[in-house]
Amino acid sequence: MTLNDELARWSRGWRAPAVAALIAFLAGLPGVFAMPPLDRDESRFAQATAQMLETDDYVVIRFQDQPRFKKPVGIHWLQAVSVSTLSSPEARQIWAYRVPSLLGAMLAAAACAWGAAAFFGGPAGLIAGAILGSTFLLSTEAFIAKTDAALCGFTVLALAALARLYAEARDGPPAGKRAALLFWIGVGMSTLIKGPVGPLIVGLTLVTLCLLDRRARWLARLNWYWGLLLVALIVGPWAGAVTVATDGGFWLTALQGDLAPKLAGGQETHGAPPGYHTLLLPLLMFPATLLLPAAAMVAWQRRREPGVKFAIAWFVPGFLFFELLPTKLVHYPLLTYGALAWLAAAAMTTPLGPRVRWIGAGLGAFAGVALAGGVAYLLSEYGDPSDLAAGVVTGVLLSAAGLIGGYLLVRGEAPKAWASAAVLGVLGHGALAATVAPRLDPLWLSDRTEKALADATLLPSQGVAEAPVAVAGYAEPSLVFALGTPTELEGPAEAAEAIAQGRPAVVEAREEAAFRQALAQVNAPVRLVREIRGLDYSNGDEMTLRVYQSARSGSR
Repeated sequence: MTLNDELARWSRGWRAPAVAALIAFLAGLPGVFAMPPLDRDESRFAQATAQMLETDDYVVIRFQDQPRFKKPVGIHWLQAVSVSTLSSPEARQIWAYRVPSLLGAMLAAAACAWGAAAFFGGPAGLIAGAILGSTFLLSTEAFIAKTDAALCGFTVLALAALARLYAEARDGPPAGKRAALLFWIGVGMSTLIKGPVGPLIVGLTLVTLCLLDRRARWLARLNWYWGLLLVALIVGPWAGAVTVATDGGFWLTALQGDLAPKLAGGQETHGAPPGYHTLLLPLLMFPATLLLPAAAMVAWQRRREPGVKFAIAWFVPGFLFFELLPTKLVHYPLLTYGALAWLAAAAMTTPLGPRVRWIGAGLGAFAGVALAGGVAYLLSEYGDPSDLAAGVVTGVLLSAAGLIGGYLLVRGEAPKAWASAAVLGVLGHGALAATVAPRLDPLWLSDRTEKALADATLLPSQGVAEAPVAVAGYAEPSLVFALGTPTELEGPAEAAEAIAQGRPAVVEAREEAAFRQALAQVNAPVRLVREIRGLDYSNGDEMTLRVYQSARSGSR
């Protein structure tokens, strides 16, 4: 049985979305359990969700005693359901907070396959969903407990439903009433997760389609009256509750403190010139990088076809918006990657000329080798000899994905080229997330500090030592998530006071002299439990954390 026969068999009906979701699941799963909590956004989101469960306040988002008025509540509610079902806030198991992100990636891949099938057929739909689900960017966001994978899932769902209605209006397969319902659910949930970002991409796609077609009658199929009502029912209850609870402060802070700075300049040093996302695209779309030139060719040559036109309307304005946005983070254009997956899948149904094949092969090989080089760099900087075997396997898989895929593409075997690159790329990404990254000890200061406290029976959750832990000179959210909400992120004087009270303290080397002076003032003898050296990768600072406990008689 040929590869095309297998694709036809596995793409009938709902098989294509299901298989695409499975691929996204396999691509993201290794990191869900293996990776320690990440700084800073992931741990901030997870800690805020944990506090919701601890306080039963599901309206106002807080990080310790500070309100966190940046994003709507949607991801926190999804995480709260996951943690309540699979774990508990006391356990502080980060994987339970990551499950909604993994499910979001699976939804994005499934919806991508469903939408593409309306234009290009089931096999191409399956390939499109698999391409999106296996991309380096989405499969990474799938194991990070923040908004982006879930946002991608619901935004792609809305766009896929819109595509189904668009295809139906152009003599495509019937969309049915569920398409409009799924469209508005996608819009509503994306709004509840990250405010206007998802609706913005959907709106840009709608406007661009209408301009390209010069007609918009088909939009009546969206049933705007009850659709907007459904969005209001999804978003409205929380929006009203948080307005009352914060006296409107949430919206003022979200707009002035988060959204406006992103539009005005590079927020939090995340500025970059236009072209930033384009340069990163070959790495973040890997292992489908080798098909990017073919996707561009299809976009130009078949631009009048409904499916290609829809993909162009989805990708071009959205990607340009993120390129022109002063604040740039690598994951911002993820919402547009589904359109590239459509075009790449469509390209495999088109004969590819030698120039496109060679350029694609070169691009894919470059990306694979570059990623393998990144693994080698991480090992040389932060690994030790025991990590070499895992690093070699990971590097070989990633480079082979680009090189073997490129070789097969040059030979004119595009489906086999993509399939080989996808299998090797997913294995390489899984090896990186599960075996290489977690072993880079200098990068995981909070995780190692938690283990040092646990080994000395000083961890608050163990219920033996006095709590909370006081920390001076290191304030990353991952440590708060690990040690618990009451963790004191103060200064050396507060750390000395904690020792005087019989509580443990963690002191960064830069605060050591002041800490010793404060200890002398309160006459608190101290014992060093563990010294932990590493890198705070959030700001690039070398850190030395020292775990202390009281040396008075009777201390453990």
